[in-house]
Amino acid sequence: MSAHARAASPRPEFSPLTRATPLIGNTYKIDYAKEMDARAVRGESFIFLRASASQRGSPFLNPNAPSQSKAQPLMALKATIFKATIEISNLDTHLYRTQSVVIGQHPSETNERLMNRMLAFALNMPPNDDHGALDFAKDMWEADEPALWQKDLTGSLVHWIEVGQPDEKRILRVCARSQRVSIYSSGPAVWWNALANKLTRARNLTVWQIPPAQSEELATLAQRTMNLQVTVQDGTIYVSNDQRSVEVALEKLYGE
Repeated sequence: MSAHARAASPRPEFSPLTRATPLIGNTYKIDYAKEMDARAVRGESFIFLRASASQRGSPFLNPNAPSQSKAQPLMALKATIFKATIEISNLDTHLYRTQSVVIGQHPSETNERLMNRMLAFALNMPPNDDHGALDFAKDMWEADEPALWQKDLTGSLVHWIEVGQPDEKRILRVCARSQRVSIYSSGPAVWWNALANKLTRARNLTVWQIPPAQSEELATLAQRTMNLQVTVQDGTIYVSNDQRSVEVALEKLYGE
């Protein structure tokens, strides 16, 4: 293709916050994280690619989402925007807080995983933002980000939260970077049984198991607009909306 022909190729329209880098022909590499933030502020949906190959084995991913070849032009998929008001009443720690959040659901993410992220957010919400706010990160789009994280005012990692079953190298790497690391998994326990003896030096790590049946029940609470009440009493968690309540009893697999 001549230089003139390349110059004549139309540039796709993105929001002002999008960084689009030309690759081949009309194919562009897009900063999806920034685009999601921009569209969420305007109350719009956005397009994303399917999760990376390393994520496709997760039980939380939709197997019907089309894959993306590097040699093909970008395939557009709509992300789903969820808005939630979460009211946490933790009678064990005397934490009472209400937080409104906007979450982008990747096309490959199931409602079960989305609600597990919501649960992790509610259970780790700090009493105030003096040491930084707890935010939803973009692990489905950015391999170097978790499901949630808390950073202090200097940008240092206070708390790194994974939802799923990360491998040993990832866990040890983030334990060296963050003051605290938490993992919430609802998958088969065989994952942890294979890792437990390899992570004994990870002193700042806590691993929680969400019982699979209770995790599936949490998915039934997912709605595009949600008002959730999360109550913790004597170690038992009750997640409810205006119609029903789900009881969750986490099992601690590792940590103090």
